Amino acid sequence: MRYIRYVFMAVVGLSLILVALANRGLVTIKVLPAEMAAYLGQPLSYDLPLFVVIFGGIIIGLLIGFVWEWLREHKHRADARRQRREKERLAREVKGLKRRNNEGKDEVLALLDDSAATR
Repeated sequence: MRYIRYVFMAVVGLSLILVALANRGLVTIKVLPAEMAAYLGQPLSYDLPLFVVIFGGIIIGLLIGFVWEWLREHKHRADARRQRREKERLAREVKGLKRRNNEGKDEVLALLDDSAATR
């Protein structure tokens, strides 16, 4: 299985290199439209290779998707945290009840009562 992963990563890496080599031409990226840039006094534009724009768009899209998914799953994480606290509280309560129930008993008998209760 590890070799399949390495082969897949090599194929993806090779295809990314081929896309980068095929799209080396420069493109102009303008931050603002020409009318708005005139108010600032200088045009905000950059000349970048096309593959940088493509890969940058992919990376920005992935980051936005990860953040969106993390925010969307907040309710599930909060619910799991609440359930974990409830479980810990109930475990402490059960432990206290067992201790109170087994007060004054021999330790061996208390252990046998505990094991019989868990069956």
